Amino acid sequence: MTEESWAGRSLELEVGAVAHGGHCVSRVDGRVVFVRHALPGELVVAEVTEDKGGSFCRADAVRVLRPAPERVEPPCPLAAPGACGGCDWQHATHDFQRELKARVVAEQLRRLAGIERAVEVEALPGGPLGWRSRVRLVAGRDGRAGLRAHRSHRVIPLDDCPISVPGALDDALARRWRPGAEVEVTRDGDGRTHLRELATVRGRTKSRQLRGGVAVQRAAGRTWRLDAHGFWQVHPAAADAFARVVGEWAAAPRGGTVWDLYAGAGLFAAVLAGQVGESGRVLAVESGRRAAADGEANLADLPQVRWRTGLAEKVLREVGERPDVVVLDPPRKGAGRAVVEAIAHGSPERVVYVACDPAALARDVATFAEHGYRLAELRAFDAFPMTHHVECVALLTRG
Repeated sequence: MTEESWAGRSLELEVGAVAHGGHCVSRVDGRVVFVRHALPGELVVAEVTEDKGGSFCRADAVRVLRPAPERVEPPCPLAAPGACGGCDWQHATHDFQRELKARVVAEQLRRLAGIERAVEVEALPGGPLGWRSRVRLVAGRDGRAGLRAHRSHRVIPLDDCPISVPGALDDALARRWRPGAEVEVTRDGDGRTHLRELATVRGRTKSRQLRGGVAVQRAAGRTWRLDAHGFWQVHPAAADAFARVVGEWAAAPRGGTVWDLYAGAGLFAAVLAGQVGESGRVLAVESGRRAAADGEANLADLPQVRWRTGLAEKVLREVGERPDVVVLDPPRKGAGRAVVEAIAHGSPERVVYVACDPAALARDVATFAEHGYRLAELRAFDAFPMTHHVECVALLTRG
């Protein structure tokens, strides 16, 4: 523990490597400083924003003394120290953003799974702006909708958001809301905007659908109708891109048995059902009841898909079959040891793992390795431009 907090202190820093989480690493007087709004190799003046003692603190680069060649002017004036926390890398070129994410994925695999692998982060169509089709806003004390500052409950009111689909937020930003209410906005595949308010009244959260409610999406050669505020990929091009890779790597045999874990509304289950045919079996496991109901309705024409609602680790304990292939798309925390071991116990030839967090992916890959599975293929996609988030699809094979 340090004896005196560094909070508010200004530090002149040589910025080091990028780290997972949208910041870079520097070191001062034996302590690690996680610096936002900086790029590797820069010389900056940083102001310490958070210091809880111990070996590290957090800071924002408030002045750049020696800029990196990849530095650009952020397209949004709120992508700045002390302002909106929604974006991490607006001050870098899009190509360099993807390079930074590639370094993070490679570092996580090396550190947590012991795997040395070159990584390329691929761009999705459409460029780095105007892609975000789903946004959760929060109302400040004045009732204006905005986003929170980084690691803060403070609301930064918005007039616009350059990474959101143009026009999607117009209605939400024009209204005044109950202070503290959350506002969910979804722009679907038909260009319709869905708007819902979540407000806490007398200790209870109440939901109020103000526009729409059932979204139409198109992916994997199908039209989907589902809860507008349930799970679906945020980037308009992501669902199709991931479905193609999953289908290519799953290569499920005709008449085979496949598990689709964390199935959502059934995007990957639909692809797998086409591969195994009517004589095969696809077990779709989803813990969210509304998502599972949407999945059953959307895939009602595919009798080879059977749905189980519940936690993956609990459902798999009751399944008495051995799959040929397993596909999983877990939440940000990853699948975890119990699920990985249940999959390994089923001895599938291939596992296709879709991951939105490289650290969680690396930890689970390490657990798979304990059971004889190796990382055979990896693709990474910039499904969240301007932020630190990156989506990976990994193929694990036995032997």
